[in-house]
This record gives sequence, structure tokens and C-alpha cells, in this order.
Amino acid sequence: MKKKKNKPSFAKATEGKAKKQKETDIQRIVNHYFYTKGFNLEQIKKDAKKKKIIYSRFTRPAKQLLTLSGSVRKAKAAITKVAEWANSRGLDYAIETVFKKWLELDRLKPKEIVKKPYYQNDPMIWSESKKKWYVVTPEAEWLEYAGREEEIDWRIAR
Repeated sequence: MKKKKNKPSFAKATEGKAKKQKETDIQRIVNHYFYTKGFNLEQIKKDAKKKKIIYSRFTRPAKQLLTLSGSVRKAKAAITKVAEWANSRGLDYAIETVFKKWLELDRLKPKEIVKKPYYQNDPMIWSESKKKWYVVTPEAEWLEYAGREEEIDWRIAR
């Protein structure tokens, strides 16, 4: 019959520290996810107490993300990249979305902001062949623009 070897007390202490460190890493990832959603630490704590946020629901995906990425820094970077991509398209996202997009993370880019020209609330078109601006009226007529470039109103198109 073999005797079980007891681990020295310092080994148990380092295991406990490693476990605590893992918990804080997971907390950092979950908190970073909420920061990208627009929450601050106080809001997260308050909403968790009121049960508006079920914090424990995010710990398993955070642990899986930590395992997948290998470090907290890489996990946070991945969450940030997915957050920018999703927010630019008006999409909702979760930590699980990072898993789905993991293979294409390097190709994820936020949607470009496109500004379109308007003159007196009518859209304008640039004719490449004639090198002139045209104003499109509500009656679908194309009128040649004779004003200055400063009078053109550039608006973000959604």
C-alpha cells in the first residue's frame, strides 16, 4: 500500500493564489466587456445587486475566452475589436460573439462613416464625366449646381 504524499504548505498557498489570480483575470474580462457596453464599475455593481445584470452568466464565456486567447490582454483586445465592429453596424454583441468571430478577427473592421452631400436638403451627385455637381430635386430632376463648395452640407448617411 502506497502512502499519499502530502503537498507542502507553500504549494497549497501558490495553488490558492493561482486560483484567485484566475478569478481576477475572468473578472477583468467580464468588466471590460461591460465597459465596451458603456457601463462603469459602479453601474455594474449596482445593477448586479438589483439583478438587472446576472454577472455569473458572463463568467463561463470569459473563462473560455481567456483559455482561447491565452492572456487577458489578448482577450480584451478581441472584445474591443468585436465591440467596435458591432457598434458601427448597430448590432448587439456578447462575449460569445468573440468566439464566433475569432477566426476573422484580423479582418473585422468598423463600418466606414459615409458622408453624403446635400444642398438645401436635396441630395447631390458628382458627375465624374462632366466634373460637375448636380442637385437632385424631389421631382427627380438633375439641376447643375452653381454655388460654392462651402455651401454644400455634408451629412453622415446611415
